[in-house]
Amino acid sequence: MNSFIFFKVLVLAIVWSMLCGCILGKECTNTPTALSSHTVRYDLLTSKNETWKKEMFSHYHLTPTDESAWANLLPRKILREEDEFDWVMMYRKMKNSGGFKLGGDFLNEVPLHNVRLDPNSIHGQAQQTNLEYLLMLDVDSLVWSFRKTAGLPTPGKAYGGWEQPNGELRGHFVGHYMSASAQTWASTSNATLKEKMTAVVSALAACQDKMGTGYLSAFPSEQFDRFEAIKPVWAPYYTIHKILAGLLDQYTFANNAQALKMTTWMVDYFSNRVQNVISQYSIERHWRSLNEETGGMNDVLYRLYAITGDAKHLWLAHLFDKPCFLGVLAVKADDISGFHANTHIPIVIGSQMRYEVTGDPLYKASVTDIGTFFMNIVNSSHSYATGGTSVSEFWSDPKRLGSTLQTENEESCTTYNMLKVSRNLFRWTKEIIYADYYERALTNGVLGIQRGSEPGVMIYMLPQGRGKSKGTSYHGWGTKFDSFWCCYGTGIESFSKLGDSIYFEEGGENPGLYVIQYIASSLDWNLGNILVEQKVAPVVSWDPRLHVTVTINSKEKGAAQLSTLNFRIPSHSNGAKAVLNGQDLSLPNPGQFLSVTRKWSTGDKLSLEFPLALRTEGIKGVAIVRMVLVSAKANHGLKEYDRPGFAPLHAILYGPYLLVGLTNDDWDIKANPASPSNWITPIPNDYNSHLISLSQESGNSAFALIHTNESITMDNFPGSGSNLSVRATFRLIINDLKFSNPKDAIGKSVMLEPFDLPGMTVHHRGKEESLGLSAVGKDSVFHLVKGLDGKDGTVSLESEMYDGCYVYSEESSKSGGNVKLSCKSEPLDDGFKKSTSFVLREGISSYDPISFVAKGAKRNFLLQPLFSLRDEEYTVYFNIQS
Repeated sequence: MNSFIFFKVLVLAIVWSMLCGCILGKECTNTPTALSSHTVRYDLLTSKNETWKKEMFSHYHLTPTDESAWANLLPRKILREEDEFDWVMMYRKMKNSGGFKLGGDFLNEVPLHNVRLDPNSIHGQAQQTNLEYLLMLDVDSLVWSFRKTAGLPTPGKAYGGWEQPNGELRGHFVGHYMSASAQTWASTSNATLKEKMTAVVSALAACQDKMGTGYLSAFPSEQFDRFEAIKPVWAPYYTIHKILAGLLDQYTFANNAQALKMTTWMVDYFSNRVQNVISQYSIERHWRSLNEETGGMNDVLYRLYAITGDAKHLWLAHLFDKPCFLGVLAVKADDISGFHANTHIPIVIGSQMRYEVTGDPLYKASVTDIGTFFMNIVNSSHSYATGGTSVSEFWSDPKRLGSTLQTENEESCTTYNMLKVSRNLFRWTKEIIYADYYERALTNGVLGIQRGSEPGVMIYMLPQGRGKSKGTSYHGWGTKFDSFWCCYGTGIESFSKLGDSIYFEEGGENPGLYVIQYIASSLDWNLGNILVEQKVAPVVSWDPRLHVTVTINSKEKGAAQLSTLNFRIPSHSNGAKAVLNGQDLSLPNPGQFLSVTRKWSTGDKLSLEFPLALRTEGIKGVAIVRMVLVSAKANHGLKEYDRPGFAPLHAILYGPYLLVGLTNDDWDIKANPASPSNWITPIPNDYNSHLISLSQESGNSAFALIHTNESITMDNFPGSGSNLSVRATFRLIINDLKFSNPKDAIGKSVMLEPFDLPGMTVHHRGKEESLGLSAVGKDSVFHLVKGLDGKDGTVSLESEMYDGCYVYSEESSKSGGNVKLSCKSEPLDDGFKKSTSFVLREGISSYDPISFVAKGAKRNFLLQPLFSLRDEEYTVYFNIQS
């Protein structure tokens, strides 16, 4: 009974501290702002600068207060006795119900086991790349520090980076690995992965058994002693959340009962620790410790409660709800600037799960409002065109988002978590805006964090600055075995569940299926007793439509029943078309669902066509600033355009695809941003066959002809996906001739257009003068002939203006070597023949199928989807002015 009273008092305090806004504002952020950053914390802990450490940790937390702080948490208005009684009765009903019931009429998830991605789609390829990485990782290396902490033998070698044996966050990635491997196994049924992930769980179970208390981590419990004493330590509960979530996912997706037993034993241990802190000090002391990042502890504990129905799990989840932050959102205060983004997004996710698993009427209105309000303020004031958020891991001033464009934008973890927030809101509301957001953030903020098809190479930040590349952020690209940042963990999880938000379902006599993402995949839909296959044609720039074909087959057992299939009409798509078995269907407006109810049978085919329009989107914050200034103008004398500097900054989108310009500096476009089709044109589908690279060999090295700073030089032959490969690729232009192979151009007059500078050409400046770039002119035309050196596969470029004058690369110092137009009379010596002969290769870079040319003020821009790039320099926002 005493435990129940203790629980009841705690929960009442938590409820009212949030709903009454008794804990507000930046009291949530008592650690020095910089220390909230994972990047800064890692650098600090690995630094040998003791002066810096002393200074940073000297202000670690505000001094804890005594029991008087408890009184401040109580409601200003005492609860009525009947309200308290109702709450207690609700709690008892939940406790004795033998389970739980969802708190609302929500759409249900379709099991990952029943969804399969098309392996040839970009999503299927990304999933495969991730699977290959998960299979690379060694069990002994993953659990090395766990065994060390437990006092067990440690075969193998520990991994590095954030998993190194002295790192305070070690073990977090192992939790992510368990989640990612469970979800990937559910998505692929890969037997080798099943064996490996089961071995990880077994190894961790041995560590937990050895310690004998329920504690399980890769670091000793001493870190929690420091945490509870409000002393410097790096987010121990953050790591515990990852381990708990990983074990719970192993149980949920792989039916590993041992994992659930380990989870509940761990929670028993930490429940006792938290209760001891509150008993010995105060609940304020516990909440003050939560100023250190705790990940999604509330979320995973609510999930656990949904499985066990154990009131202790519910109680502990409440204690990680962080009312000082949720209270700000509950009273609809737009005050998230300055908060560490990825510390607090999981808190919102946990509050959503609270409502789902309890149906708590005291929380229904406020928590649904919290999620909606939070999503609205992040999207309206703190999000980039990718759908991502944060700068240097924090939310910045929404009125100056344009000033935040740099390399340290959009921490990948934040996108992973914002997708969860939007996914929950869609399931609750069925509102298309949340599905649209999911599509945008998944496409632009997740698919591009892998480096192509290289397993285990991902990024931490997604730069948004002018002329940046993914590899130029502080962390750059990670490595397979020596990075293991937080974003590596969420990265492997993101690619493990690409199929979890394509389809949702609702039960009833007439079951319904909601298709909210158009991703090539198949679904075994048990409720409808049918198989659904979704084929999605690759999106291309020269055909501005998304083509989707949905084919139905009845399952072998039983006949198909009456059911409703609901298809999202994207908000950005006007003029969609639908044809069912050859008959046109009437479609609702964009932003709604096309609903078709029938007894579906084998051979039913629905064809969908969604127009993809080019559009521009101003940077977030400008419109908000104008709105605020206009409304405040009468009272404060402010002008409507007090901050016009960022108003011209626009991103360019093609449907959900963010198009970026391959440019490292210029971003000026003089055009009407409202009419992008007037100044943006698609790259034709045959242009890839016109791309070439020219190279020469010297010794054992190969060198490529490149353009740099409007000059033509030679440089080391680059690999694909690099900034140098862009500058080493040219398009052959032949007037009045269509060709499918560059060799067809031999013997013809040609021009060379730089891949990333449409409209410019290589030109000569006269005899014995260096080559450069300019608009099309007589000095841009060359006669492409077989190589003067007589070797197979080589070509030479002779000037049309000057007979006997050829493009010539100086033999000495090929890297950076000068390229000029050199003339020589017959007979030609071997040195001249060699220097004027180039190997004709396919272009190192190529046009993505979604490629366009935008007409700029001083130059034209090649536009390509952000997710397709690796190390190429790009610009997200353009300075577009009429």
